[in-house]
Amino acid sequence: MYLCHSNYQKKFLGITVTNFLKYAKNKITGKPVKIFEFKDELKKYMDELNMNPKNMDRSLNVGFSGGEKKKNEILQMLVLNPKLAILDETDSGLDVDAIRTVSKGIEMFKNDENGVLIITHNNKILRSLKVDYVHVLVDGQIVTTGSQELATVIENEGYSKYKNLNK
Repeated sequence: MYLCHSNYQKKFLGITVTNFLKYAKNKITGKPVKIFEFKDELKKYMDELNMNPKNMDRSLNVGFSGGEKKKNEILQMLVLNPKLAILDETDSGLDVDAIRTVSKGIEMFKNDENGVLIITHNNKILRSLKVDYVHVLVDGQIVTTGSQELATVIENEGYSKYKNLNK
């Protein structure tokens, strides 16, 4: 499982993005990582995510803007390829272009072998994704489930009619 949260990454100050991901991939696979192939893979993903390739040599999250941190989280997800990625408000504070880029990365990641759980309070990122289910949680309980249309209904009508469904 991969938990995507910017504050979690602050523990790795002074470690480059490349070294962090190389070490993590080695631990996950149990195999040595071939650095030149690995850097080519990183560059490919960074290009897809509109990331500056110089970020490979920067310390993890040091001086990164909010959008760069979010893209870096998606880069980690793509490189480490977990079975389940939990993205907690990954669209928070992103502009329209960054949301499209992050959504593209999520679409690149998801397949029949893995899953993505996106926790969000608005519909911005969901408009750019093909989601299987939308669940509404109230006080930690799922009170209704639907298709992507449910997110649109909530965006138009609000959450108020769902607040008392778990009582």
